[in-house]
Amino acid sequence: MRIDAWKAQIEGERREKDGFFGQHWQSPIPSQGRAEFKGLDYYPPNPDLRFEPELYEHEDKKTVRMTYTKGEEQDFVRWGEFRFEIGDEECVLQAYKRDGEEEQLFVPFRDATSGQETYGAGRYIDLDAARDRSADGKWVLDFNRAYNPWCVYSEDYTCPFVPHENQLAVPVCAGEKNYPKR
Repeated sequence: MRIDAWKAQIEGERREKDGFFGQHWQSPIPSQGRAEFKGLDYYPPNPDLRFEPELYEHEDKKTVRMTYTKGEEQDFVRWGEFRFEIGDEECVLQAYKRDGEEEQLFVPFRDATSGQETYGAGRYIDLDAARDRSADGKWVLDFNRAYNPWCVYSEDYTCPFVPHENQLAVPVCAGEKNYPKR
């Protein structure tokens, strides 16, 4: 995909999400705050933070118990890992599934922007097999699609904390920034 078409796609997705958050009855923004909602804050689209890494699927797929913000826990399958470089830093992120039959990958992460420019507990990337695979079968790991969990916007939601193994030492200046209302 050409960079200008990719950038237009990212910007379109952001406008659509802002519209949903500002107007839809299922928005995580509390109804009393939607009239004031002017959109989320994002980093500018950065093609250098879009990768097509191979997924190194784990032979021994262990179950990982993730703790949620309200104290409950849920099991995830540690499915595989992505290896890539940001700048000169080698990075590894684990990808999880809720169960082995699922076609989606869940990639939660924290980075050097967490707690500063982005939500302190981390951000997420959801990868769907039908949407996020390249022509040669690799996954498209696009940090420009990194988003805040819904618990950022309302206490009505609970979200999994990012496992320690998915902490990146480098800043990932892409995707959603912190939401200032909370």
